[in-house]
Amino acid sequence: MNDHLAHFERLYAASDDPWDVRGAWYEQRKRAIVLASLGKPHYRSAFEPGCGNGEMSVALGPRCEQLLACDGVASALLAAARRLPDAHEGGLRFEQRRLPSEWPRDMRFDLIVISELAYYFDAAGVAALLADARASLAPGGELVLCHYLRDFDDRVTSTEHVHEIAARLPGLQRTLHHLDDAFVLDIWRAHGSES
Repeated sequence: MNDHLAHFERLYAASDDPWDVRGAWYEQRKRAIVLASLGKPHYRSAFEPGCGNGEMSVALGPRCEQLLACDGVASALLAAARRLPDAHEGGLRFEQRRLPSEWPRDMRFDLIVISELAYYFDAAGVAALLADARASLAPGGELVLCHYLRDFDDRVTSTEHVHEIAARLPGLQRTLHHLDDAFVLDIWRAHGSES
């Protein structure tokens, strides 16, 4: 993933929106589908690893009391901070973290959204990332995975394999599977009741 971080730093140095996540119809539609698919209207504590320039964070923020959004790329977080200069006055926090080693293991979340991220890791890294996600879910919490299906050069692990690894995590029940022409969206709920 470190080679990818250097690559992403170069991309964000050239543009604060290298994939046109603000304007591209694919990105707008995908965000709308993810948001409409969430099981609850409101969440106490959410985590968005790999937040990039913060477009999903902007959309998730109003539905979360507390939202921790992180990325390993400093220039992506600068773009997010410019997009949301008053974020810290609400419940949104941006942090630089290299995953999976810097996963916030001391925190519990009732929503974790992993979008367009996990396939940049090798299979062992995907398994570690998703095991951390599972361990961080509060009872009744939701794990959202959404990934692009079509081929591209940077992918390390196939989207299908990422979602297969997630499906094998213990103590989760899949509540939604959306297979689109361009992406797959799965949501799992952790066993147990909310506290």
